[in-house]
Amino acid sequence: RTGLLVVSIQNAQDFGKLIHDTRKASGVTQKELAAACGTGIRFIRELEKGKPTCELDKALLAASMLGLRFE
Repeated sequence: RTGLLVVSIQNAQDFGKLIHDTRKASGVTQKELAAACGTGIRFIRELEKGKPTCELDKALLAASMLGLRFE
């Protein structure tokens, strides 16, 4: 399992930072990610800021669109 990055996520802020950092590293804009997920850009902004009440299914979809996988 070489090449896997292990990240500890303790709260919504940690998850949002992971989404933000991965999106930026991938060269994807918030607008592009929102379009790929079928959400509004406001959702992506709130997700990246760590809003604790973001919908989990949409948050996991955004992570998946960025190539993140959880085990």
